[in-house]
Order: sequence, then structure tokens, then C-alpha cells
Amino acid sequence: MEIPDIRRQLRHALEQAKKDSAERRARADLAATAYQAFLRDVATPVFRMFANVAKAEGHAFAIFTPEGAVRLASERHADDFMEVWLDASLDPPQVATRVSRQRGRDLTMKEGLLRAEAPINGLTDEDVFAFLLANIGPLVER
Repeated sequence: MEIPDIRRQLRHALEQAKKDSAERRARADLAATAYQAFLRDVATPVFRMFANVAKAEGHAFAIFTPEGAVRLASERHADDFMEVWLDASLDPPQVATRVSRQRGRDLTMKEGLLRAEAPINGLTDEDVFAFLLANIGPLVER
């Protein structure tokens, strides 16, 4: 190999890396904007309705909205919760889920995606409700 060839290929690789990085940042920015609308208009209202109905059924849950997430947490056991959040480490970013459950000293945490490969603006209240419904059982059993 010749030095000019190495230099040319290195420059090309560096330019491509910059271009890829800029495109990834643009996708992340679009996803963050879509996620904020999803959180405000879809996820948080569904979590609130779910918590109200659960409370009426005798299961005390509280809603927390830490920056960029919404969490349904047991009022009796702080480490028992379900939440959705934006996983920006993925490309493109996806709405992720987390379920935490503590029994004695054992804490189990399960993470996943709300609906894999779905665009954030394609997620619905039914998707959020299905996640909550599928994971409520372990949080209310004792």
C-alpha cells in the first residue's frame, strides 16, 4: 500500500463517519420531538387512567413523570413500577419499557420495547394499555 492511498481512504472514512454522525443526530432530534408529543398526548394520559382504575379496584398506584419518562409505581412498594422512556442509544431511538419488581431482597428488572420497529408517531394508546395490562399482575400479587 502507498501512503497516498492510505491517506485518501482515511479521509473518506472520516468524512463518512461525520456524515453518519450528523444523520444519526438528526434522527435522534426528530425522535425526541415525536417522543415528547407521544409522552404528553398518549402515554401519560393512559398511565393516569390506568392508575385511577387500579386505585378504584383497591390497588394503590401513583404516577411519576421524571424527565423524559412516565412511571406507574406502587404506593406500597417503591421498587415495584412500570415505565416507558426513550432509548436514544438505539438507532433510530425507540420507546422502551421497564418493569421493576422487588420481592424481599431480590429486585428483578425487565426492559423491552413498547412496539419494536414501530415509529414513535405510530404508537397508540392501545400499545401503552397493552403494556400496562400485560405487566400489572406481578405488581399486585403478594
